[in-house]
Amino acid sequence: MATRYLYLARHGHADALGNLTGTGREQARSLGKRLAHLPIRTVWHSPLPRAADTAHEIDLFLSGITSVAEAPELIDHVPYVPGLEETPPSWRPFFDGYSPEDAAAGHEIARSLTARFAHAPEQQNDEHELLITHAYPIAWLIRDALDAPPVRWLGLSSANAALTVIEYRPGALPSIGMFNDMSHLRPELRWTGFPKAPHP
Repeated sequence: MATRYLYLARHGHADALGNLTGTGREQARSLGKRLAHLPIRTVWHSPLPRAADTAHEIDLFLSGITSVAEAPELIDHVPYVPGLEETPPSWRPFFDGYSPEDAAAGHEIARSLTARFAHAPEQQNDEHELLITHAYPIAWLIRDALDAPPVRWLGLSSANAALTVIEYRPGALPSIGMFNDMSHLRPELRWTGFPKAPHP
């Protein structure tokens, strides 16, 4: 029974202009070293530079026959704008200003994302694909794998260059092998972008 292995990772740390920092490149290379032994044949990345650059840094450590290509479905986007009654109070300011047209466009990208990647392979051989994307698309794919309500993409956070793995088999529910794993990163490279805890 053929299995699709989706390896998902958020891009490395980026600066205010959306370009990888030195820290982001180190994170990407650490992830590349972790994935080097796997039979990954395709690396898909978001059209944004921080994701494309992360993909190319990772590819330095892969088999040498891996293809690296852009997938528009992996763009950074809000996959679902919940109604007021289903939005947690702490999230309500985040959605201020989203027009119905923007919400519909984001949800259409989300549907395209799952239609393209969130299913078992059509051929007889296993597929191993790496998707370099952003926190919200990863949250949406996890929510989809769990068959959770659309609003449950909220609160699923992914750190820079953290690894998530979802497996898809014919006739079976998706299996989440890991989520937001950072064991390949040095401690000081984990949760980059979050406020640093004060030292006593």
